[in-house]
Amino acid sequence: MRGSNGVVRCLLLGVVVASSGCAMVKVGDVSPRDYIAQRRGDILSSRHLSDQTSETLAMAGLDAATCEHSSPPCIGALTSVSPMDEERRQSAIAELWLARATREGSAADARTDAARSSAYLEAARHAYAYLFFTERTASARAFEDRQTQVRDYYNYAVQQFAIGLGHRAEHRPGTGLVARVEGTRVTVDLHALSWANERPREVVAASALRFQGIRSIYRRDGLGAELVVDVRPTEGDAPDRAYQAMPTPSATAFLRFGGATLPEVLASRDAVLEGHDPFRDATVSVGATAVPLAGNFTAGYGLWLARSGFATQSIATLFGRRGGISQPRIYLMQPYDPHRRIILLLHGLASSPEAWVNVANDILGDERLRRHFQVWQVYYPTNVPIAINNRAIRDVFTQTLSQLDPSGDAVASHHMVIVGHSMGGILARLMVTASGDTVWDDATQGSERRRAFFDRHAGEISPYLRFEALPQIDEAIFIAAPHRGSDIAMNRMVRLVSNLIRLPGAMVTRFGGMLADLGHDDDVALSDRGPLLPNSIDNLRATDPFIRSAANLPIAPRVRFHSIIARRSADGPLDRSDDGLVPYWSSHLSGAASEKIIVSGHSVQETPAAVLEVRRILNENIDRIGDVP
Repeated sequence: MRGSNGVVRCLLLGVVVASSGCAMVKVGDVSPRDYIAQRRGDILSSRHLSDQTSETLAMAGLDAATCEHSSPPCIGALTSVSPMDEERRQSAIAELWLARATREGSAADARTDAARSSAYLEAARHAYAYLFFTERTASARAFEDRQTQVRDYYNYAVQQFAIGLGHRAEHRPGTGLVARVEGTRVTVDLHALSWANERPREVVAASALRFQGIRSIYRRDGLGAELVVDVRPTEGDAPDRAYQAMPTPSATAFLRFGGATLPEVLASRDAVLEGHDPFRDATVSVGATAVPLAGNFTAGYGLWLARSGFATQSIATLFGRRGGISQPRIYLMQPYDPHRRIILLLHGLASSPEAWVNVANDILGDERLRRHFQVWQVYYPTNVPIAINNRAIRDVFTQTLSQLDPSGDAVASHHMVIVGHSMGGILARLMVTASGDTVWDDATQGSERRRAFFDRHAGEISPYLRFEALPQIDEAIFIAAPHRGSDIAMNRMVRLVSNLIRLPGAMVTRFGGMLADLGHDDDVALSDRGPLLPNSIDNLRATDPFIRSAANLPIAPRVRFHSIIARRSADGPLDRSDDGLVPYWSSHLSGAASEKIIVSGHSVQETPAAVLEVRRILNENIDRIGDVP
C-alpha cells in the first residue's frame, strides 16, 4: 500500500511538472502598434529601454527595469561580460548612457550639467563605436532597425552635447574652443563654417522647431546633429558690406573620437566636435567608411523669418515710418558658394522676403536645385519710386558681387536667374533691359525747356533713366507683374493709401528741390503734373510716364523669360481677366518662353502650382546650361 502511494505521488508530480513545463511558453497576436513598438520603441521614443537592450541585459543576468533607473552599475557589468557580441554590447551601453543623461532632469546647476554632458558624451562614444568599429560595417547593417536606433542615439546625444557646450561658450568658437568633460578633451572645430569667427547667441536643435506658414520641412537623413545657430551681430558690430548672410544658418554637428580600433575609441581621451555646412557637405567619413551627413535645409530659414519682424517692418517702410528701411539689402540664404549659380528673388509692394517663404524653401529643399543654385533675396523699400529702386538695387547687387567675386570668374557670377513678383516683377524686368535713350527722350518729349533742364542735371538724373541689362542674368521669371501698370492704382481707396506714403527725407531733399526747379523751366503748370516725386503706388498707374516708357523697352535677346500669371476665376476670356490687382493685359509679355496661367489671387507665388512651375523652369534651366565646373 505504501509502495502504491509512492507511485501515485510520483505520477502526480510528473503530471504537475509536465503541465508546468507546457505553460512556460505561450503565444499571442501582435498588433500593428506593438509590431512597431517592439522594433522601434526605446529610451527616446517610449522613455523605456528597447527590447534589444533588455535582451542583452538579460543575457548578462541583469534586470532591465533596474538598469533603466540606475544605469552605471549595469554599464560596468556589461563591459566585463565575456563572451558577448560587440554590436550587442556597444548598442546597449549607448542606450544606457542615454537613459542616464535623460534621467538627470532639467536642473541647471553646474554639477548636474557636467553629469549630463558626460553621459551624452559617453552615449555618443559607444554609438560611434557600434557604427564604425564593431564586427560588421554600417552598410552591412543598412536595413536593420537596431542600426537606425543607434544612429538616433548618436544624433540625439551629439545634439544635446553641442547645445550644452554652445550655451557655456565664453569665447568665439573660431579661436579653438576646448572643453574638458570627465577627463575627455573635446576640441571644437568650426573651420568649415563661414561664421566660425562669430560667437553664437544661441544654438537650437532643428528637430525642436515647429513652423506655421511653411508647407514642407526639407532635411536629409544621416549621421550628425541638425542644428540652427543664431549668429546675429551685436549692435555696433555689423559688417560694413553690401550684403548680409542669413543670421540663422543651418549646421550639422559631428562628434569624432580618437582611435583606430574599438579598444582605442573606448579608451580615447580626445574628441573633436566638428561643425559642417549641410549645403556643402553631403557625407562624412570615419576611416574608409563614408556615410550620409544629416542636414536640415528649412529650419534656419524658418527661424530667420519667424524672428525677423519683416511683416511689421515692411508696412513701416511703405508708409515711411520709424523702423522701416531706406536702402535695398541683399540676403544670402546660405553661405556664399562660388560654385553654385544664383537665383535672385525680388518681392512686391509692401512685402519682404516673407513673400518667398515657400518658393525659397522648395528650392533649398530640392536636392538637384540645391546642388546647382544658391538663393539671394533682395529686400528693398517699396515706398520708393521704381526708377530709384532700379538704380539702388543694381548698385547693391554689383557691390555684393564685387565683394564676393572680385575677378568675376566664379560660376556664381554667370547664368543667373532672376524672379520677381508684382512690383518686384517690374524691377526684375528692368534688370534685364537696356534703356538706351528711350526713357530719357520720353521724359523730355515735347518740351525743349524740359530737355534743357535734364541736360543741365544729366549727372544726377541720367543714372535713373539710362541703364543696361545686367550681364550676369540670362533667365527671368515674372510672377503677377504689372509691366504696363494697373487701373487699380487709380482706385479711390488706393489713392488714399498712396497719399499716406512718405518718402525718405534725404530722398525728398535730394530730388524734390531739383524737380521743383523744373516748374520754372517747364511749360506745363505744376498743378497739372501730379506729384514732383512720385511714390511707388503712383508708379503703378497705367498712365505713369516711367512705366509707359519702360514697358516698351525690349528684354535683352540673350535672356530667356517666363510669365506666371494669375486670374481670379477660370471663367471668361483670358484677355479680360485679372488677379484682383493686375490685369492679364499688363502681365502678358510677347515672346515669353512659357506662360503659366493659374487660378489664384495676386499672391499667386504662394500657391503650390506656382512653386512647381518655378521648379520646372529651374530644372529646365539646368538641363539647358548643363553642369558647371
